[in-house]
Amino acid sequence: MLSLEDIKRAAKRLDGHLLDTPCVESRTLSQVTGAQVFLKFENLQYTASFKERGACNKLAQLSADERKRGVIAMSAGNHAQGVAYHAQRLGIRAVIVMPRFTPGVKIERTCGFGAEVVLHGDTLEEARTHALALAQKQGLVFVHPYDDEAVVAGQGTVALEMLRVLPDLDTLVIAVGGGGLIAGMATAAKAMQPGIEIIGVQTSRFPAMVNAIKGTHHPQGTSSIAEGIAVGTPGNITRAIIARLVDDMLLVDEGDIEQAMVMLLEIEKTLVEGAGAAGLAALLKYPARFAGKRVGLVLCGGNIDPLLLAAIIERGMVRAGRLARITVSARDVPGSLAKITATVAEAGANINEVHHQRAFTMLAAQNVEIEMVIQTRGRDHIAQVIAALNTAGFEASEQH
Repeated sequence: MLSLEDIKRAAKRLDGHLLDTPCVESRTLSQVTGAQVFLKFENLQYTASFKERGACNKLAQLSADERKRGVIAMSAGNHAQGVAYHAQRLGIRAVIVMPRFTPGVKIERTCGFGAEVVLHGDTLEEARTHALALAQKQGLVFVHPYDDEAVVAGQGTVALEMLRVLPDLDTLVIAVGGGGLIAGMATAAKAMQPGIEIIGVQTSRFPAMVNAIKGTHHPQGTSSIAEGIAVGTPGNITRAIIARLVDDMLLVDEGDIEQAMVMLLEIEKTLVEGAGAAGLAALLKYPARFAGKRVGLVLCGGNIDPLLLAAIIERGMVRAGRLARITVSARDVPGSLAKITATVAEAGANINEVHHQRAFTMLAAQNVEIEMVIQTRGRDHIAQVIAALNTAGFEASEQH
């Protein structure tokens, strides 16, 4: 059974090979959530994720014969990069099996760390089956992303670092996919500070561990913005540890995660992927649960596709009322559009897009419907812009 000593030994192996990432208070997020929030910046690791801790600990313990044979892993993301990077550093051959749908940027990055990438199957399960078959055929050591005690021990070093800096934390809030991070951290934290509360967070689209631990039957979705924790099959080793040591498991929605990502970017100037924002999403969704407590959050990863990030930022602007779509109906005569744009400008808003609609409208034939996307300072400002347009003799309303 995994112990604190295993995790301390892992920390010694990792010493000098990974960052002891900053763990600092966020005053602004503390004010927003009502808890005292401390952030552990694992998105600052070289491969931008905590995953390299477990990978490094596993690879460091291989025998000379196993090192010579090489390793294989199945992953569509952070585990792949962690294994590839530390295998390259230690001079070990690494084969990574990825599903065919894996984004090109992740494939390129993994290849960049010297790994041989094999694309196989349409799901992680198909990729895993192929990886196990290749391991047997080529004599490679299979490095599981979470269901391996050496990997779990490596991930647990995050808690050692956090509690060394902040020994009086009340609660740790940790994202859960297969459970490697929370299982390792709970083992370390409960041994060091038995009274500490450990809370796991899953996305409501992938509630496999919540179902396994709580006996619930939440349905599983097909995709999530938090693909790092979009795991359909919880680990056996991790599940047993979670059942014994984790105090509660919470579910958050996609919108909660998006909101948390934008807040971390805007307030902390730090980029996290969906899984990395799950902890903050839980604080935002269940504020009463954490009010007044000293809460440690792990920003567990920062690998995100730039186009997805752009979409999330834009959607966040819409939610905050800083980007709005309004419809204005006016007489279809020269000067109408000029008057509308002047009115919007005088109200202090900026126009992003303008679209005239003549055919697809229920308005009278001599009228035109103008749809605009505008930048504003927030909800109250949108109302002011609409009021100014109505005062100027136009019919204006916000579209949702």
